[in-house]
Amino acid sequence: MKPLKTCIAATLLSLSATAAIASDLEIKSPWVRGTVAGQKATGAFMELSSPSGAAIVGASSPVAGVTEVHEMKMDGGVMKMRAVQRLDIAAGKPVSLAPGGYHVMLMDLKQQLKKGDVVPLTLQVENKDKKVETVEVKAEVRELTAAAPAADAKHKH
Repeated sequence: MKPLKTCIAATLLSLSATAAIASDLEIKSPWVRGTVAGQKATGAFMELSSPSGAAIVGASSPVAGVTEVHEMKMDGGVMKMRAVQRLDIAAGKPVSLAPGGYHVMLMDLKQQLKKGDVVPLTLQVENKDKKVETVEVKAEVRELTAAAPAADAKHKH
């Protein structure tokens, strides 16, 4: 069954690449940190870029009751996390959603997320003309201890 699961994941990932091209947003290496039973929150990470500029103005996922774009940063020697209403992506300048920085926060999780699962995410993207489009992303779940994408995850999604 593992090869079938892998084929389905690859197909879903290739479909998300098509959506990303339509919105003028390129998404690389999307992944979600795995969880343990009963855990209610985790993060989704990826690299975003746009040749003409864009902004992430919302996010959702069927695996979470609440999905928000968050920022983590040091403030007076204390690491603080907060939701942001928009994440600007300047033309030609990639923005990394990574542990310890910007990320998509998945809260009120409806299930445990295990390594190898695929999590659907929907990003609301405002393009340079202020039109908002949705982009479907399929993010693979990595180990609970994952800090960065695996070395072999360098495809465009």
